[in-house]
Amino acid sequence: QVQLVESGGGSVLTGGSLKLSCVASGAGRVFSGSDMKWYRQAPGKQRQLVAKITTGGRTEYLDAVKGRFTISRDNAANTIYLQMTALKPEDTAVYRCNADYRPSVDERYDYWGQGTQVTVSS
Repeated sequence: QVQLVESGGGSVLTGGSLKLSCVASGAGRVFSGSDMKWYRQAPGKQRQLVAKITTGGRTEYLDAVKGRFTISRDNAANTIYLQMTALKPEDTAVYRCNADYRPSVDERYDYWGQGTQVTVSS
C-alpha cells in the first residue's frame, strides 16, 4: 500500500522558518504520476490548499503564502518539500500532503499523509 509520511513540523517564533518533507513509500510510479499538494487545517477553520506542484513542475500557491512558501519535488527520492519562511501565527495548523494519482485519463486516486503540526507563536 502507498503511504505518505510528513516530517519537519514544530514550534517557532514569528518570522522563523521550517521545512516540511513528505516521503511516498510503496510505489515510485504513483509519485511520478501524481500532482502533489500541501493542505493545512487549523481547529475551527476549513481546510486550505496551501501549494500544488504538478508532474511537470508547475507550482501554484495560496495567496496568503505567496512569496514566503516554496513547494518542490524530488521524483528520484519520491519526496516533496514545503520551505516556509517569515512564518506568522496564522500559519499555525496541521499540514498534510496529498497525491492526486492519475494512472490514466479514466482513473484517479487520492493518497494522504498523517499530518505534521506547525505552531507559530507571536
